[in-house]
Amino acid sequence: MFGVIASLSGCGQTPQAKSQAAGRTSSDADRPTVLFLGTSLTAGLGLTPEQTYPALIQRKIDSAGLNYTVVNAGVSGETSAGARNRIDWLLQRPIGVLVVETGANDGLRGLPADSLRANIKAILERARRLRPAPKLVLLGMQIPRNYGVVYSDQFRAVYPELAREYGATLVPFLLEGVGGVAALNQPDGVHPTAEGQKKMAETVWKVLEPVLREPTL
Repeated sequence: MFGVIASLSGCGQTPQAKSQAAGRTSSDADRPTVLFLGTSLTAGLGLTPEQTYPALIQRKIDSAGLNYTVVNAGVSGETSAGARNRIDWLLQRPIGVLVVETGANDGLRGLPADSLRANIKAILERARRLRPAPKLVLLGMQIPRNYGVVYSDQFRAVYPELAREYGATLVPFLLEGVGGVAALNQPDGVHPTAEGQKKMAETVWKVLEPVLREPTL
C-alpha cells in the first residue's frame, strides 16, 4: 500500500495496465472493460501480474462465460488524491464497470477522512458523467483502531456513505479475512501474499459477479 511508487507511462497508465493493453486481441477490444483503479493492493506489489486479484477475477469472468476484459490500473503508494488525478486519463477508454480501490495509503498516512471522501466523490462523479455511464463498484477499506477510534470510524464510514450517494455497489472490506492474518501477508505485514490475493478475489467476486450479470441499459 505504500513504498515504491510505480512509474507511470502515457499520462497515467501503469506498466501493468500498458502490458495488459498490448496483449489484448481484437476480440478483447470489443468486450466491455472492467477497470480496477487501485493501490498496491490492486497492483499486487511483490507478486506477478497473474497473482493479483484483478487477474484472478478475469479467470472467474472467463469461466463464467461473461463478456468482459479486466484492466488492472493499480499504482503502489498512491493516495486517493493520486487516483483522482489519474481518473480523467483512465476514462478516455470506454468502461463497462469501474471498480474503485483507494484510501489505504490515506489511512496509513493519517490524511483527513474529509479529503478521502472528497477525492472518491470526485472519481465517482466523473465516472457518472460518462455516456454511457459505467457501473460503479466501491471497495471499502478499514484501518486499525490504534489510529484513533474517531478517525478509524470516520474513515470506515466514507465508503458506505458514498456508495449510497452514487448508487455504487459496495464491497464492505476488501481485506476481509486477510488483514492482520500473518499467513496471508508478506513479511511487511501489509501486502497480501498470492494466497491472500485469492481470498480478496473471492471477496470481490461475490459482489461483482451479480453486477456483471445485470442487463446493460
